[in-house]
Amino acid sequence: MALNLEQKKAVVKEVADTASSALSVVAAEYRGLTVAEMSELRRASLKANVEVRVVKNSLAKRALKDTDHACMNDILLGPLVLAFAKDDPGGAARVMRDFAKDNDKLKVTGLSMGEELLDASMLKQVADLPTYEQAIAMLMGVIKAPVEKLVRTLNEPQGKLVRTLAAVREQKDAA
Repeated sequence: MALNLEQKKAVVKEVADTASSALSVVAAEYRGLTVAEMSELRRASLKANVEVRVVKNSLAKRALKDTDHACMNDILLGPLVLAFAKDDPGGAARVMRDFAKDNDKLKVTGLSMGEELLDASMLKQVADLPTYEQAIAMLMGVIKAPVEKLVRTLNEPQGKLVRTLAAVREQKDAA
């Protein structure tokens, strides 16, 4: 179905709004996927709070032009699906990586984080980035570790004294 000019402007505005708030964007070629497989990809992306859009490349180029993801314009060739990560920079990459494991017809062509275009080979590294909650947990572990070690170190002299006195008592009881 052909879009008229107003519909095209609306699509460009929607995609531009989505791209401007996206932390990362992944472009993948979907040639050969069935409707059921595309629906499965959309369901997986909804669970991860990732927006998946199939947009004509000319409209996508216009939409991405004034965003941090304008660097993707050179890789927008052929039938592509764009995945926009809203909350987690690795979210879109994680969804695409997991989906591509089961569907070899989905081929990632590139991704953008901020103003940097990354090669498709970087998909695994981006997908392995920790989520916000995981990063906070890791940070808290790093912050907590020195305090725990200090408490153990301060507690050790008293513990050693107690163990020494217990050993002396056992020696006297045995004698």
